[in-house]
Amino acid sequence: MMKRFPSFSLSSYGTGWSASSNRRIATLTVAIAALLALAATVAFFTGRGKDGHHSECGPPSTAGSTAPSQATPKPGGKEAGSVPRPPQIADPVAYAKAAAQMLWSYDTRDTSRDQQLAGMSAWMSKETKYADWNSVAAQVPDPTLWSRMADNDQHATATVTEGHFPSAFKTALAEDPSAITKAYIYVVTVNGKQTLAWKKGGGGAEERAVTLAVQCRPSHDCALSAIAPNVTQ
Repeated sequence: MMKRFPSFSLSSYGTGWSASSNRRIATLTVAIAALLALAATVAFFTGRGKDGHHSECGPPSTAGSTAPSQATPKPGGKEAGSVPRPPQIADPVAYAKAAAQMLWSYDTRDTSRDQQLAGMSAWMSKETKYADWNSVAAQVPDPTLWSRMADNDQHATATVTEGHFPSAFKTALAEDPSAITKAYIYVVTVNGKQTLAWKKGGGGAEERAVTLAVQCRPSHDCALSAIAPNVTQ
């Protein structure tokens, strides 16, 4: 039996933060602090939480993987591989559900690591002050591990079951509705399932949950701002 594999998900990669990433997270925390209780905000943007249960067995372990480059690749055309383009919608819950499905899906059979990153970057907010690219890029394994996954033809699909605003976000927004008008960042928790497959009939499935920060300014399509490491109710 192969080693147990904590699949390409939102909990296993990029467990460390660089100084620049910490500064960007701090900026995001300030922007969202008016919308969330302090405890919830700290939980979102500090530490690295777990977001699901692992399948029984699979391709190589991710132990020793490192965070990817902090540089944001340029998306466009076929270079994005199998990563879908972001939907043009203005609803934060609908966008967060689509983003979660994108993050939980990949196909190493026809998509390189660089293509995966390029495709993911297209979903990000163009307002760099509120966009924590590192929290998203850290979900992608390092080049060596991605290559080993490709050797096993590893791929994953995802099904989203629901998305909602966490209670802390709704409470804070109700208490101060005008607070959101600074950055128009909404906090959305998404639940779903990821199904994995690889060579020789290997596969598995696991439940997924993630909290995302989504920016939806009036008269603009939504965009992804950050992945929060811990899930709230």
